[in-house]
Amino acid sequence: MEYRVPAVRMQNISKTFGSIVANDHAELTVYRGEILALLGENGSGKTTLMNMLAGIYYPDEGQIFIDGEEAVIASPHDAYKYGIGMIHQHFKLVDVLSAAENVALGLKEKGRLNLKKVAERITELCDQYGFELDPWEKIYNMSVSEKQTVEIIKVLYRGADILILDEPTAVLTPQETEKLFTVLRNMRSDDKAIIIITHKMNEVEELSDRVAVLRKGAYVGDMLTKDTNAEEMSGMLVGHPVELSIERPDPVDPKPRIVVEGLTVRNEEGLLKLDDVSFTANTGEILGIAGISGSGQKELLEAIAGLQPVEKGSIRYIRDDGTEDELTLKDPLTIQKMGVSLSFVPEDRLGMGLVGSMDITENMMLRSYRRGNSLFLDQKNPHKLAAEVVKDLSVNTPNLETPVRRLSGGNVQKVLVGREIASAPTVLLTAYAVRGLDINSSYMIYELINRQKAAGVAVVYVGEDLDVLLELSDRILVLCDGRVSGILPGRGADKKEVGLMMTRIRKEAADEE
Repeated sequence: MEYRVPAVRMQNISKTFGSIVANDHAELTVYRGEILALLGENGSGKTTLMNMLAGIYYPDEGQIFIDGEEAVIASPHDAYKYGIGMIHQHFKLVDVLSAAENVALGLKEKGRLNLKKVAERITELCDQYGFELDPWEKIYNMSVSEKQTVEIIKVLYRGADILILDEPTAVLTPQETEKLFTVLRNMRSDDKAIIIITHKMNEVEELSDRVAVLRKGAYVGDMLTKDTNAEEMSGMLVGHPVELSIERPDPVDPKPRIVVEGLTVRNEEGLLKLDDVSFTANTGEILGIAGISGSGQKELLEAIAGLQPVEKGSIRYIRDDGTEDELTLKDPLTIQKMGVSLSFVPEDRLGMGLVGSMDITENMMLRSYRRGNSLFLDQKNPHKLAAEVVKDLSVNTPNLETPVRRLSGGNVQKVLVGREIASAPTVLLTAYAVRGLDINSSYMIYELINRQKAAGVAVVYVGEDLDVLLELSDRILVLCDGRVSGILPGRGADKKEVGLMMTRIRKEAADEE
């Protein structure tokens, strides 16, 4: 068999941050003309490993070889010299500039920079790989998918032929995901080496040629994607067999708990974020909220939680005896004093949910707890509750006294979700509850959410994985540009139809105006 020289070979790579070992003699190999999926639990070191390949971190030990030659990559500039480009999950673009201007930023070319030539080259790259992009459009006018395209074009323009994509489909619709996959396959055909970091097993199976797995910072092994399946890959991630299934029992005697009518909300800049939104969240039911990023999901949950000013409309809480309480314009403390038991897992984990400088136990003390039908019992002692959350949700932390800002994003999320569920709510609002979590931890959270549903809690679930949303939710409310484009049953919902509803108000709704 002919030996192929790998485009990238990382050998015995180790990296520590204080007492935390991020990578422990890790290995990784990727060839040209292949798409490699890099998998690992939260804190397994996959992003750290890729950050070393991209020049953001420098390894404590180990070697990196590019096309068979040892490379020293001490900065992103060095990475570009070796043809390596990383597309991060959170884009690094200047909103007031055009696509061409963003691509041109930082370029060092002789003479005066010719933006027209930059735009022409962008168009050539788009034609070559199948992108759709107007080089002159401002970033602030672009969809999430178009912004991601600009980030990919930026690295291709600089000559990258080894690409790293971190959670590339996290905020894309199904249609946008299909387009991205077509582009990545075209790049693979052009002999580029592509590494994707993802938690979505269905995408791994659909897109990748090979899978590499990290566990606790160390390399576990790799396999051809065609020779494995989601259950086997998940088992490699955690070191034991894993069953991947989301139960969806029928709601038992659902009754209105939260009634939202005509809700209109503007943000601090005065931009309309929610426009005449109406729906009901029932007891013992999971109401999924679908929509592309920025469609008003954040403002909707924050308005219900008392954290977002409301311009028009009402939010009513229906008690078990049928009496109603108006929550509109009430702050969280007032809502709590009214005896409304409401828990909120916000999108901004450390900005709004937890205090980064405080340890796990101290963050548990930020709420009052009542004994309830949840995974966590006897919550009188915050230290005991913290220990139970760490144990039951497998939070990877040196100890309970570790400030939460030192935990990985996934472990911070576990602490936040565990704390909120432990408060025995009657309404649970979750914004991206499994964002950044590995597949095993995600299914753990799905199980906890289903337990809340079984206990009669009204759950409002905002998620970015449409497959999960369709599998978990009893009903799905679709938002598009702050308006409701439809509410449909979770069972039997068509993924592509939901994707279309996320990107346009259906004609029937427009005709009613």
